[in-house]
Amino acid sequence: MADRVTVIGWDGSPLTAAARAALGAATLVAGTAHHLALPEVPPGAERVRLGSVALAARRIAAHRGTAVVFADGDPGFFGVVRTLRAPEYGLEVEVVPAVSSVAAAFARAGMPWDDAQVVVAHRRTLRRAVNVCRAHTKVAVLTSPGAGPAELGLLLDGVHRTFVICEELGTEREQVSVVTSDKAADHTWRDPNVVIVIGGPVGPAGAGEGGGWIAGRDPGTGPRGWVQPDESYGGGPGGGLGEGETELLRAAQLARLGPRVGDLVWDIGCGSGAFAAEAARAGAAVIAVDRDPGACARTEGAARRFGVQLQVVHGSAPHVLENLPEPDVVRVGGGGAAVVSAVADRRPQRIVTHAATRDAAELIGRDLTEHGYRVECALLQSVALDTRAWTETERNVAFLLSGVVPDRAP
Repeated sequence: MADRVTVIGWDGSPLTAAARAALGAATLVAGTAHHLALPEVPPGAERVRLGSVALAARRIAAHRGTAVVFADGDPGFFGVVRTLRAPEYGLEVEVVPAVSSVAAAFARAGMPWDDAQVVVAHRRTLRRAVNVCRAHTKVAVLTSPGAGPAELGLLLDGVHRTFVICEELGTEREQVSVVTSDKAADHTWRDPNVVIVIGGPVGPAGAGEGGGWIAGRDPGTGPRGWVQPDESYGGGPGGGLGEGETELLRAAQLARLGPRVGDLVWDIGCGSGAFAAEAARAGAAVIAVDRDPGACARTEGAARRFGVQLQVVHGSAPHVLENLPEPDVVRVGGGGAAVVSAVADRRPQRIVTHAATRDAAELIGRDLTEHGYRVECALLQSVALDTRAWTETERNVAFLLSGVVPDRAP
């Protein structure tokens, strides 16, 4: 096993005294081509081209001597330190940090970044990274080949964002470009790069705030509660909420779907926008669909009121669903069994809907079962009481149905 492993972060600045001392004693140096070309690398040291960090870690573990591993930026921030410290390698690691590529990118843009989301986009995580960009107004994306600015722009179709693209930070070829998301695919971008994705309206819930108190998304923004009173969306007696939008039913639907950061939620038949806004408040990306222009306008208004990002699509399901990106979870608020069946064809992890009668519930349940979903159904009844006289003021009854793909249940 290597006697000592030092991980050196490199941001293009001259090496620190600690980094030079560790490098001068190294008998093995691992890094990318531009790291290994640094003049401070000892000529007699074994050189390992860093591709797979796991393979390099095995080489280092078998090495007799002192090893140095180079990494761009801060190696403890989405970097090689996590892999090198894995128990199977048994390596004792010292770290000489540098400015992270995310911090450098925001510095080039002249922007604060304590309120930014930071995601890593690989081929396997690209869709989830895009969903974060849909849901939040400031996101830094650490890209990779095949999951770069062009792919981000293509998958953000229908959502306008501004990209600040920082290529090869810290090198002589460093370049910073600003383009709109719809133009990102028109260019070829050099790796490595960091993309700052900014844009989207900010409503009253996020307006007028000073400095934050927590990095990333502030979980305390907006009113308390997973769901808000019907009156917040024009509900109540004579209000504008549909039969499937009552407060307690929305709470049950949210509980069954469990939308979270990185998810894409479809809300089909969005009505007042109540469920869509509340799913977005959970940090998920939301596409709200309705055939009624008034419902689309109300949903956009709800998003502004609660300061959340969502995309509203005007059209009739199931036809309008064909060109939408793949969802993780779906609420079907209108359209009945035909829409539920079309949604099930897309295989989201979870589907939730409601029915007014047992016959309708059985029809939907059979269809979900035939699509391979594990189905649960509950009859929900809520009775609103006037607590001054303890008399009934409103009664709602609905069958709540949910379908979960068994092998994707978590």
